[in-house]
This record gives sequence, C-alpha cells and structure tokens, in this order.
Amino acid sequence: MPEHVAPLQLIGVAALALATVAWVVVLMRVLRHTRRGANAWHTARVLPGHPHPLQAGPPREAVELTPAEQDAFAGLVRRLGRR
Repeated sequence: MPEHVAPLQLIGVAALALATVAWVVVLMRVLRHTRRGANAWHTARVLPGHPHPLQAGPPREAVELTPAEQDAFAGLVRRLGRR
C-alpha cells in the first residue's frame, strides 16, 4: 500500500470500481432484454397496450373553388408569406 494514500481513499476507489463493474453488468442485461423485447414487437407488428384502430378517419372532402375564391386565397397566401 502506498504511504501517501490513506486507507479510506483506497477503499473508496475499490468501491467505485466495484460499482462501475456492477453498473456495466446491469446495463448489458437491460440492453440484451430490451433487444429481445424489440424483436418480439417487430415480429408481432403490434404495440402492446395500444388498441387497434376500429376505423379509418373520415373520408376526405374536396370543394371546387370559383376563380374569385382562388384569387382571394392566392392573395391571402401572398400576404401571410410576407410575415
């Protein structure tokens, strides 16, 4: 044991090294578990806990604009585009 290092400092360094090793082991297990779970989700193509949509949204509607309405809309877009 070096003379210039207190025993409490050596114990602290050893504890930090042990905590680092434990953290890496736990992190690897979590990542491995997450990867397995992600693969299962991709094969099922369904997210657990989310209901399936019962129906699609409402059908899209389209309205034909008169030439005057088209000009007014174009003027509105130009005015808003300047801001």
